[in-house]
Amino acid sequence: MILAVDTSLGTAVALIDADGALRAQAATVDPLGHAEVIGDLLAGVLAEAGPGEIAHVVSGMGPGPFTGLRIGIAAARAFALGRGIPVTPVPSHFAAALAHADEGRVAIVTDARRREVAITVFDGLDADGIPAVVAPTVLVPAAEADAHLAGIRRVDVTSLSGADLARVGARALAAGRTLTDDEPLYMRHPDVVVPGAPKRVGP
Repeated sequence: MILAVDTSLGTAVALIDADGALRAQAATVDPLGHAEVIGDLLAGVLAEAGPGEIAHVVSGMGPGPFTGLRIGIAAARAFALGRGIPVTPVPSHFAAALAHADEGRVAIVTDARRREVAITVFDGLDADGIPAVVAPTVLVPAAEADAHLAGIRRVDVTSLSGADLARVGARALAAGRTLTDDEPLYMRHPDVVVPGAPKRVGP
């Protein structure tokens, strides 16, 4: 089985078989409180899925806000470390694109907060059955999104399917492809920074 974890929007967890068949999934759409629900969602999905060996963990890598995104990535990595299995990183927008793969060129749009949106443009599936990126993720002011897209049909996404994320990961594994590296796709740097050295005070 393949386990997927994503906290780029709400919190989504899913288990699929190697052929993509869904075993179990659970999610919350709340964009906050990931740390409070991730453990229960994982436990519930594992219980519902029943017996079977989990061979891989797919981690949704964003785009997403710093605090929420790192909770899901940390959970995926901790689970994989405990089981001694690999983690496959997948950009989160690929999950939404998979659900709209038969609609031609579409822009997956997610709320980036601060009156901005994150946009990735896809066009169907490639030869490996993976959503084909034609324009990488960019962050633009929400008021300028339509002008930026210049007529490309936009799909506004408020939640992601853990099952679809797992399916993209499974197809990438089968094709021997790496869709992104291990660095999270943060939409911006965190507001809190480590303070510098204290100033010297003269006599």
